[in-house]
Amino acid sequence: MREMESKTKLACGSDLWVISVLGKDKPGIIRDLLVAPAEMMVNIVDLDQRILQGLFVMSMVADFGRATKTPKELEARLQELAAELGLEVSVLPLDQYRGRRRGRKNLQVVTILARDRVGIIYDVASLAAGRGINIERAAVTARGELISIEFVMDFGVVDSHQLREELKIECEKLGLDVVVQDLDNSAKEKRLIVFDMDSTIVDFETINQMASFAGVDREVEEITERAMNGELDFEEALRSRVRLLRGIPVKALDEIAKNIQLTPGSEELIHHLKEVGYKTALISGGFTYFTDILKERLGFDYTFANVLEIKGDVLTGEIEGEVIDAAAKGRIVNDLARLEGIGPENVVAVGDGANDCLMIQNAGLGVAFNAKEILKKVSDGSLSKENLIGLLNVLGLAEKGGELL
Repeated sequence: MREMESKTKLACGSDLWVISVLGKDKPGIIRDLLVAPAEMMVNIVDLDQRILQGLFVMSMVADFGRATKTPKELEARLQELAAELGLEVSVLPLDQYRGRRRGRKNLQVVTILARDRVGIIYDVASLAAGRGINIERAAVTARGELISIEFVMDFGVVDSHQLREELKIECEKLGLDVVVQDLDNSAKEKRLIVFDMDSTIVDFETINQMASFAGVDREVEEITERAMNGELDFEEALRSRVRLLRGIPVKALDEIAKNIQLTPGSEELIHHLKEVGYKTALISGGFTYFTDILKERLGFDYTFANVLEIKGDVLTGEIEGEVIDAAAKGRIVNDLARLEGIGPENVVAVGDGANDCLMIQNAGLGVAFNAKEILKKVSDGSLSKENLIGLLNVLGLAEKGGELL
């Protein structure tokens, strides 16, 4: 009679139960635990299993709709197995513990990067809770002093764009780098990554270095700053600066190239990206004299930059051919995607100034690096100067050291 009553309850909508397991990790646990549900015709419809510091943690959603035994009978069998395996097991009705959000979800992947400190997860959880955002999952990765937390958050029915901007602003106030991606977009394979050169892959503005040889440092740096902030038309600003460089000998460029300083982490980043099969490109508003050297040194598949006119081993103060400005950068991203036979969603772009806006917007994932405010506003998130290597975490290419359920 009891068995009949239980099966009647199952038919009335109590089919889904949560099986939770906790204990010391060792080989074969999942196999041993799943024997009983399989024998009892219990269907496992969802499963999440993690290892936290040697601790085995697993949650399963079990469907008893066609089961030959009741949840209590399965629990009794699992408890026997748990005692043998040194585990703790519980079986609870899903409806009793299910969260209130059961409608259509608006899932976003929020990746936080920072130097490790106490309270980072709490700070982000507080920002989310204060805006009605539900955290569905969180995973922690440690890389030296750098910590990365990848959250899967449900933004619900609220305007995603507004919440993204609020999270980016508030995280920056807390000294946290953040990148926010739609879950579907983040799951799409990324195959091409394009970088700006100056103040992104290279740890300075090469044109400012060139200006020191001509004694026009202040004038060039002022124009550079205004152009990067979007206060001046890029082409006009570039031609004005190059004219100030007229008469510089080519040997000065050789000296700069010989002492070119890469941004910390950039060499390791490019190496790792190429190792896992990414195509890489350098799209610069700087000059081919330096992008050619970086192509050879770092192995970029493609490089694009402006060509300095040289006569008699000195700069004429002019640029040959088309200027690589914001529009050209955006167009090159699209051209490269077509050349590689991929869509914009498979492209990542990283830059730092106003000249990178269209490049960032035309990519499936756009990251502002140590960037001006104008670029942060159109990007999916930003990384600070010491965190360029953290891009591996954003792309899911760093191994997770521990996870939170």
